[in-house]
Amino acid sequence: MVAYGLPQLRVVDTPRGPLTYTLTRKRVKNLNLRVGAGNEIMVSIPPRCPVRQADDFVRERSGWILNALSRREDRQLEPLPPVSREECARLLTEALERVYPLVEPLGVSLPPLKLRALKSQWGNCHWAQGYITLNTALARCPEELRDYVALHELVHFLHHDHGPGFYARMDALMPDWRNRRRTLKRFSGALERE
Repeated sequence: MVAYGLPQLRVVDTPRGPLTYTLTRKRVKNLNLRVGAGNEIMVSIPPRCPVRQADDFVRERSGWILNALSRREDRQLEPLPPVSREECARLLTEALERVYPLVEPLGVSLPPLKLRALKSQWGNCHWAQGYITLNTALARCPEELRDYVALHELVHFLHHDHGPGFYARMDALMPDWRNRRRTLKRFSGALERE
């Protein structure tokens, strides 16, 4: 029996191996599951819910839990080297200048570049206002990833959404952009630390 409000560590056998989770009884209506910092699996249950129901709940959702844990492990955990404000501006301006010749023949003017510490985006295109913003955290990522984001934002001057035309243009201008995007996801931890 899990005492009300006191956490209990439990282990459940799943088809993909044992999972350890922390069980807590709370004033909740439903069983709740979350994966917290440090990859801790936490389940809260209503006061009268049987513990075996919590175990079954974790077992049934083991695929989702393991996927969530895997996504966290894929993120870049090593701290990226710090970059001064001047170095950041130089690196991101160079990225924009490297990829701009790809879109210049298509009628895109070189837009002004703004730099900001964004929480959830690597960059964005303000096509109506004629400028792009790149995340300062991007300066700490490898050059080919900076180039990918800069080109992504430039292509939005041609295709304002992520429709088929946008992806076709990215394929034509940077055939390996999908690999770069996948690699960039490993650095998502840099967004949180920026």
